[in-house]
Amino acid sequence: MATLLAVNSAASLWGPYKDIWQTVGNVLWRRQPEAVHLLDMILKKHKPDFISLFRNPPKNVQQHEKVQKASTEGVAIQGQQGTRLLPEQLIKEAFILSDLFDIGELAAVELLLAGEHQQPHFPGLTRGLVAVLLYWDGKRCIANSLKALIQSRRGKTWTLELSPELVSMITRFTDELMEQGLTYKVLTLVSQIDVNNEFEKLQRERGLGSEKHRKEVSDLIKECRQSLAESIFSWACQSPLGKDDTLLLIGHLERVTVEANGSLDAVNLALLMALLYCFDISFIEQSTEERDDMIHQLPLLTERQYIASVHSRLQDSQPWKLPGLQATVRLAWALALRGISQLPDVTAVAEFTEADEAMAELAIADNVFLFLTESVVVSENFYQDEFYIRRIHNLITDFLALMPMKVKQLRNRADEDARMIHMSMQMGNEPPISLRRDLEHLMLLIGELYRKNPFNLELALEYWCPSEPLQTTTILGSYLGVAHQRPPQRQVVLSKFVRQMGDLLPPTIYIPYLKMLQGLANGPQCAHYCFSLLKVNGSSHVENIQGTGGSPVSWEHFFHSLMLYHEHLRKDLPSADSVHYRHLPSRGITQKEQDGLIAFLQLTSTIITWSENARLALCEHPQWTPVVVILGLLQCSIPPVLKAELLRTLSAFGKSPEIAAFLWQSLEYTQILQTVRVPSQRQAVGIEVELNEIESRCEEYPLTRAFCQLISTLVESSFPSNLGAGLRPPGFDPYLQFLRDSVFLRFRTRAYRRAAEKWEVAEVVLEVFYKLLRDYEPQLEDFVDQFVEIQGEEIIAYKPPGFSLMYHLLNESPMLELALSLLEEGVKQLDTYAPFPGKKHLEKSVQHCLALLNLTLQKENLFMDLLRESQLALIVSPLEQLLQGINPRTKKADNVVNIARYLYHGNTNPELAFESAKILCCISCNTNIQIKLVGDFTQDQSISQKLMAGFVECLDSEDTDEFMRLEEGSEFEKKLAGIRHETRIHILNLLITSLERNPPSLALYLLGFELKKPVSTTNLQDPGVLGCPRTCLHAILNILEKGTEGRTGPVAVRESPQLAELCYQVIYQLCACSDTSGPTMRYLRTSQDFLFSQLQHLPFSNKEYEISMLNQMSWLMKTACIELRVTSLNRQRSHTQRLLHLLLDDMPVKPYSVRRKILSILDSIDFSQEIPEPLQLDFFDRVQIEQVIANCEHKNLRGQTVCNVKLLHRVLVAEVNALQGMAAIGQRPLLMEEISTILQYVVARNKLLQCLHAKRHVLESWRQLVEIILTACPQDLIQTEDRQLIIRDILQDVHDKILDDEAAQELMPVVAGAVFTLTAHLSQAVRTEQKQPLASGLGEAHYAFMLDSSFTSPPAQNPVVDFTSVGDSSLHIILKKLLDFILKTGGGFQRVRTHLYGSLLYYLQIAQRPDEPDTLEAAKKTMWERLTAPEDVFSKLQRENIAIIESYGAALMEVVCRDACDGHEIGRMLALALLDRIVSVDKQQQWLLYLSNSGYLKVLVDSLVEDDHTLQSLLTPQPPLLKALYTYESKMAFLTRVAKIQQGALELLRSGVIVRLAQCQVYDMRPEMDSQGMFGMRDPPVFIPTPVDRYRQILLPALRLCQVILTSSMAQHLQAAGQVLQFLISHSDTIQAILRCQDVSAGSLQELALLTGIISKAALPGILSELDVDVNEGSLMELQGHIGRFQRQCLGLLSRFGGSDRLRQFKFQDDNVEGDRVNKKDEIELAMQQICANVMEYCQSLMMQSSPTFQHAVCLFTPSLSETINRDGPRQDTQAPVVPYWRLPGLGIIVYLLKQSANDFFSYYDSHRRSVNKLQNVEQLPPDEIKELCQSVMPAGVDKISTAQKYVLARRRLVKLINNRAKLLSLCSFIIETCLFILWRHLEYYLLHCTPTDSQDSLFASRTLLKSRRLQDSFASEANMDFRSGLTVVSQHDIDQLQADAINAFGESLQKKLLDIEGLYSKVRSRYSFIQALVRRVRGLLRISRN
Repeated sequence: MATLLAVNSAASLWGPYKDIWQTVGNVLWRRQPEAVHLLDMILKKHKPDFISLFRNPPKNVQQHEKVQKASTEGVAIQGQQGTRLLPEQLIKEAFILSDLFDIGELAAVELLLAGEHQQPHFPGLTRGLVAVLLYWDGKRCIANSLKALIQSRRGKTWTLELSPELVSMITRFTDELMEQGLTYKVLTLVSQIDVNNEFEKLQRERGLGSEKHRKEVSDLIKECRQSLAESIFSWACQSPLGKDDTLLLIGHLERVTVEANGSLDAVNLALLMALLYCFDISFIEQSTEERDDMIHQLPLLTERQYIASVHSRLQDSQPWKLPGLQATVRLAWALALRGISQLPDVTAVAEFTEADEAMAELAIADNVFLFLTESVVVSENFYQDEFYIRRIHNLITDFLALMPMKVKQLRNRADEDARMIHMSMQMGNEPPISLRRDLEHLMLLIGELYRKNPFNLELALEYWCPSEPLQTTTILGSYLGVAHQRPPQRQVVLSKFVRQMGDLLPPTIYIPYLKMLQGLANGPQCAHYCFSLLKVNGSSHVENIQGTGGSPVSWEHFFHSLMLYHEHLRKDLPSADSVHYRHLPSRGITQKEQDGLIAFLQLTSTIITWSENARLALCEHPQWTPVVVILGLLQCSIPPVLKAELLRTLSAFGKSPEIAAFLWQSLEYTQILQTVRVPSQRQAVGIEVELNEIESRCEEYPLTRAFCQLISTLVESSFPSNLGAGLRPPGFDPYLQFLRDSVFLRFRTRAYRRAAEKWEVAEVVLEVFYKLLRDYEPQLEDFVDQFVEIQGEEIIAYKPPGFSLMYHLLNESPMLELALSLLEEGVKQLDTYAPFPGKKHLEKSVQHCLALLNLTLQKENLFMDLLRESQLALIVSPLEQLLQGINPRTKKADNVVNIARYLYHGNTNPELAFESAKILCCISCNTNIQIKLVGDFTQDQSISQKLMAGFVECLDSEDTDEFMRLEEGSEFEKKLAGIRHETRIHILNLLITSLERNPPSLALYLLGFELKKPVSTTNLQDPGVLGCPRTCLHAILNILEKGTEGRTGPVAVRESPQLAELCYQVIYQLCACSDTSGPTMRYLRTSQDFLFSQLQHLPFSNKEYEISMLNQMSWLMKTACIELRVTSLNRQRSHTQRLLHLLLDDMPVKPYSVRRKILSILDSIDFSQEIPEPLQLDFFDRVQIEQVIANCEHKNLRGQTVCNVKLLHRVLVAEVNALQGMAAIGQRPLLMEEISTILQYVVARNKLLQCLHAKRHVLESWRQLVEIILTACPQDLIQTEDRQLIIRDILQDVHDKILDDEAAQELMPVVAGAVFTLTAHLSQAVRTEQKQPLASGLGEAHYAFMLDSSFTSPPAQNPVVDFTSVGDSSLHIILKKLLDFILKTGGGFQRVRTHLYGSLLYYLQIAQRPDEPDTLEAAKKTMWERLTAPEDVFSKLQRENIAIIESYGAALMEVVCRDACDGHEIGRMLALALLDRIVSVDKQQQWLLYLSNSGYLKVLVDSLVEDDHTLQSLLTPQPPLLKALYTYESKMAFLTRVAKIQQGALELLRSGVIVRLAQCQVYDMRPEMDSQGMFGMRDPPVFIPTPVDRYRQILLPALRLCQVILTSSMAQHLQAAGQVLQFLISHSDTIQAILRCQDVSAGSLQELALLTGIISKAALPGILSELDVDVNEGSLMELQGHIGRFQRQCLGLLSRFGGSDRLRQFKFQDDNVEGDRVNKKDEIELAMQQICANVMEYCQSLMMQSSPTFQHAVCLFTPSLSETINRDGPRQDTQAPVVPYWRLPGLGIIVYLLKQSANDFFSYYDSHRRSVNKLQNVEQLPPDEIKELCQSVMPAGVDKISTAQKYVLARRRLVKLINNRAKLLSLCSFIIETCLFILWRHLEYYLLHCTPTDSQDSLFASRTLLKSRRLQDSFASEANMDFRSGLTVVSQHDIDQLQADAINAFGESLQKKLLDIEGLYSKVRSRYSFIQALVRRVRGLLRISRN
């Protein structure tokens, strides 16, 4: 029992029924195949509910007790654990509800709980009121489901085209229901349920809320009854009811009554129709086989006693409550019997079939036709169902066809009656009362039935038998095929009826006959036939009109009569003075005549409305001239009603532009509205007078309405600008003035007999305004006063009517005020939810008002711009400001609120909501107004709630709820669905524009964000939680959520793609905006799981709406990017990981195939793009048209440039209209056709642009997503191996797509960007993977790469190992695709190639060996070991790469080289970098050959001179852009790379690169040094380097290039050195400034290091002789002077860098400097050692070159060791250099340098060993040390990175340190060896060969020495001078001193150190025992005693 007493939280009386209805809808209307199985289950489960239709669970004592105690004990809820306590109040309400609906207590509790849950959907209602709605909604769902199921049965009237299995299942199910007595139950329910009774019950228990609630409840109850009745109707249509059910139905109808207006209500109409379909035997006329099938299914013929029972029941003389209803049923039965009697074997029922006449007679006696007219056809639901119309049509046509004798009888009776009436009139008696008017009623019924034609059935065609084939092609034969579904026999009978009834027509049925014709003429073809009939009728009797032969029903007769009336009345026209004119003269038109005229005029209107041919034929008829006659009659005094009808007929004529133009002129001429005042006239005439004096007095306004209607039609057809020219200022103004001032502004104050007419007047006049404004485009000429001359005076011409309307609407005019007050009144009326007279017209008026405001808003900008430019003295205000004005009635600024309140009626009045949304969307673009609007909207709580509800309701309005039958979805319903859709689009656009503004904005209010507090503090909740209302955000999420649980994905994406696209955009904007991002993303993540559920359905597929689909995916992916980034930053790893798995894991796409989602998304983007065919034009000039199209282009909402098609159309049509001459008129149709071709082309072109934009957008978003996944998400969430595979897959796919021949070039840039990122990450991933083994801390030999161990050592397991997880072959494929892509770009797209070059560089980087630490171990291997070592993976990959690149040949080379020489700076830099990379690995030197042979190298070299000028401008303190500097650096780097190859160096020398450098003046512009202390680092560096740094960036590359050329040009060394020497000399000032070395910073030391390196190789004496210039003595002297100066300065450097204290200072600087400074310190140290090494090398070269023999050595150092002695001791005078630079330094420097270097060597060696050890055990280092190591690489933010990353940085720093130390070691060892060599040579010379000056033959010695020098070589003279001055002082004492000092200096300890160094380092480096030999020699020299 406990389970029975559990509560279903979805309410068993509502939730399950809602599900049934949803499922039924999905299966039958949405045709979802997967729902069929579900339907089967649901029907089986809920069969009892259908059987016990509407039965409620009964009350129950146990339940009563249970609920009674629920406040203390609680109740159990299904699917939830534990119990829930219910508040006392809810229990009370439950008992009330239980009594009210007589339902079980628990069911009442369920309803209340469900009501509480659903409350947010019904703002303003309590849970009890919602429960009432839910109760009836449950009933409605079950009734609708029943109806829908019965409609989809198999049957005879219609088919829904469902699958046969489904139809069988439903038919079976419904048959079972029928067997259980469905008809009885339905009829009982229909009788029992009564809206008024239900309302009384609810009223008693306070179960009714606001007006809206009342309306909703009553609508639900009505819909329940209606659906139940319609289910019986549908059943009868498909398979007629059996005998008992038919009798039940008849029994029900016996008791039926009519509504107050005399018509049947919808329910009873449906039941009557059901009964009529039970008697329907129209199938008898079908082909035999079908007929036989039907006969067996028809109970009427198969059930025994059916005919007998029904017949006797209907014959029963007991009258029904509605005799007319009884008559209708009897007539149907009589016709059924007559039909059966035509079947072959019906003898069994003969007694009944013969009674058909009698039965029909009974029916006619009860006025059946009158009842059908007044109660059935007039019923408002009658025209809403096609099958009702068809059934009544069949009823009438059967009567006419099957009972011709009856019809004849009716006619005879009518003739008889007419005679009697005629006689009694003759005798002056009253006509007899007992006359029957059956024929009259039949005709009126026919006229009424076909008067409306909502489904375009044109059933009336059956009454017309085409006597002649249709003449024209304009009336297409579309109906002809359809019309003759019935055999012609019937048609012949019917057409005969129409014709014969018109013959000798008695006057009594003249008007009914005309009305019948009017009905039958309704439709394009019918109108044509009717026109022909009237034409034929009058043709033979032109003369004798009044005679007996002429037919009164003919054009001839009618127009002749009109003329006679006109003649007759014109004579009576009074003179202008006569005041009595308004009273009709005695000889007027009688009432009878007037009725006849009106009927014929209405018939004419109908015919000419439908048939244009008829219109033109009548108008152009020479005798009839209808327009003239009608206008004439309008001037006569006839009743307003007739005038109105005449005007309506004119409106119908005015539909043709040709006639309209004539009508305008005629109107003006006849002065129907007086536009010209004649001075002699005393009072006004015309329609204005009629309105003010006659119509106002009568309180009826037919004439005014008809006049407005006429103007409305004419305005649309044609619009003459020169109307009324000659007599008055031309233009429309008088008409507009009348409509505005007399009709519109005064319509509210007039009195109306018929309340509805007030709104009819408003509607029709506002419609004219709307049309005028709609067609108005502000032109420049409107704003200039035009003057016209009238009767000799100049008068200002009228402005166009649109101008005048705009002016009135942009001011606080009475017109605007009235329009706004009308809007207010409208919304008040709608808020009552009650019907009132004229409601439809009020809605239309409001719609026109809103549309006027809309048009004004659209046109105001252009209007005001033009007005500003013009000279007109008019003042206007923007409409949005006027709308902010105060409303005089409420004294509040509530105009916009009133407009917005229409959204609340979006369900009942979608058009008004649409216009309202459009206005709000327009206004919301203005930020100031937004802020004001937010205030207005939120000021009043109840209105604020309503407005929010209105917006939400419009967004929620799913058109799926009222499922319409698909084929029955009439135009009107489709239009409504379209309007609702557009409204939602406008609301979303409003949100989007509003979100772009600063808060507070309307969007934030509508989306539920805080307005009083900061936006970011909002806490978004589900609706109903913490009192949170349902907001637009909930509605948007709801739209996107529908369908995400299923397999097919969000429904909106497929069914309303544009809507879904905007929804995604709103959500993206919320996530992207910093204020709203936090709350929104939290809400989406926690409450909705939005992104995951949406992303799993990507990619969307919707080929029809490709653009929207792409944009949907774009916004969704962009949102996903933000989510991934945010969750990664906030360390919400599980969220990130879940999304990553979804995007990156293999997902099933099609059966049997899987694919990563990120790739399937890419697959769904079609890279190809169809391009519209180019225009083929015959008349227009193509170039001009292209120009016009370009002029019509504008930016649309999304910022795409598209062509404005409407504007283009106007321009082209104006062009055609401007053509003159006959030829132009003849060709007009062809020209118009060509215009349409052009417009179609432009539409296609716009679509193309939008499609490309969308594809770019989606690719851009996809690329963002890929980049975010690779960069922003934590690296460890994706395995390194997977990461590479993912990148590989994406790269290959994206390449395949873009390399397809069809791919659109416009997508290349985005793809190239993606390729760049991907390749960068691939390179990074591969390199990371290779460094992985480091972590395992293996021995130092395997330090960086475990290349040797992992790739070559274990041959057993994996003999061939690929380079990476992706495999070499994949890498090669990627490379090939990259190269293909580069070639695909052709000549253009340099920016695209820029990205691709970047990608290629990253790719080539993969095969580059990373920095390995120089552990000094590698040298231990022998040369043989190195040569025979197997090829490592790097070399292999590099070799294969270059082979692939070479295979592309010259095409690729050409592209890259061209980009390197020309084009965009970045492109050039990257192309150069790429060339650099390729040339460096190109062993075959193919590229180098190509570069030099095709002249590109020469171009690059020559461009240096052009760069010179630009570079000079860069040295100003405030430089222009630094682009030139970067390209120069790239160029020099490339040239340096080329120079490294011997062949390259030769090519460069050939192309004269050094000569070019010598010509550049920029190197001479060395800026002044800024003395910023030793490191020059007082200011932190900014992005733009200082002038000095910029200068170095220019100079250093040149020096490097010289150095490299000198090094690698072996064969041409002297030529190279000569050129370099020239370079040095041409910039000698700069060179000397550098050599002077004023300041010591890292930069200046680098300069020096490079320069000394060049000088040491180039500034040698031997070079001069090689110079190919032909030098004379003078210039030779000059050159020698330069060289000498360089030598002196270089030697001078030794004294400074050999170690004066000033330069050693930095050694003692505190070592704990961080970051950049540490690196600087390393650099400085290295540079100083380099300088020393270079100078020593120079000394060595000078000595070697100058002296072939030992005896004649060049002494560069004086024999003094004093410096070393001094230096070792303390010194005071540190400032002064020891030796002035023009004197030769002493040997002491060399010894000092030797000692110093030996000491340095050991300190470096230790440091190196320590670093190597640290590197092998990085993980074991203390954290502080790790941090310190990291800081030198990454000064800031070390704390934020992970430990793994810290280790990587520490390793990087250690490798750098190790390599730095290794370089220092090699430099030290070189310096030591050179110093020893120089020391040995000098000591040898001084101690062995030198003759001291104080010996006797000094003069001779010096002379011979001098001579030998001269002969040996032309040494620089100044140097010799120095040399001699040095020598002059060498005395014996000096030499002795030298020997003594040397022995001290070169002591044991130094020697031991040197030998240790050799053992530690040099041996390993293979120069074995060089130091040892030298030490031995020096030691030997010092032992020699000199005597």
